[in-house]
Amino acid sequence: MQWMSLFEKELLENWRNFKWIWVPLVLVLLSIMDPISTYFMPQIIESVGGLPEGAVFEMPTPTANEAIMMSIAQLSSLGVLVIVLMSMGVIANERKSGVLELLLVKPVRHVNYITAKWTALLLLVWIGLFVGMLGSWYYVNLLFGELSFVAMLQVVFFYGLWLTLVVTLSIFFNTLFKSPGLVAFMTITTIMAMSLITKIFGTYLTWSPNNLASHIHELLLIHEVTRDLAITSLITVVISLVLLIASVYTFKTKEMAN
Repeated sequence: MQWMSLFEKELLENWRNFKWIWVPLVLVLLSIMDPISTYFMPQIIESVGGLPEGAVFEMPTPTANEAIMMSIAQLSSLGVLVIVLMSMGVIANERKSGVLELLLVKPVRHVNYITAKWTALLLLVWIGLFVGMLGSWYYVNLLFGELSFVAMLQVVFFYGLWLTLVVTLSIFFNTLFKSPGLVAFMTITTIMAMSLITKIFGTYLTWSPNNLASHIHELLLIHEVTRDLAITSLITVVISLVLLIASVYTFKTKEMAN
């Protein structure tokens, strides 16, 4: 009952902050932006004055699989940034405002507090991802060829695991720092460091969570969940769970010390 009350509070808070409106809208815009702009690129170039005389512009038409991966690429950069900025103050702001102290005197179990916030954020992100990819899927089918609805759902499911890790990482740093800016900085820095390490040691880190997007592309090409995708997904889930447990422990330790 306590957990459900906290969860409902988070859902209501997200509604009052209009997150249920602007987060899905932003993810939709990011998801459809590249496929649409790529398709209409010749017209866009022509409308801004065209190419210099004698210049030739040739762009091969992407396949439906390549077009949907454009959406994933946008979500992997700007989408992740939006999610980090949206979640950077989920605990840190309540610490600064004193709301957290009022909640913990009830008393509220630390594990309920953290997991309720984590679940509410995940629900928002997963719904936003689904709506965004649904928009992308519609335009991909309209402009580039057929992509099955099942394939789109597979993309949402596996890529959602990566965004789950991003959210959990943000929650973890929320339990460590009181400054939302520092939370965002540390989350983004960690993601960038993971990406850099994966690129440098790519031969040995095939199952790094940062490789989920490339494994998803392979899934679209061969229409089969590969061993690499399955193991990478499992590792991503395990890391997320470890971070969640660490978040509860860190939060409880720091609050009891205070």
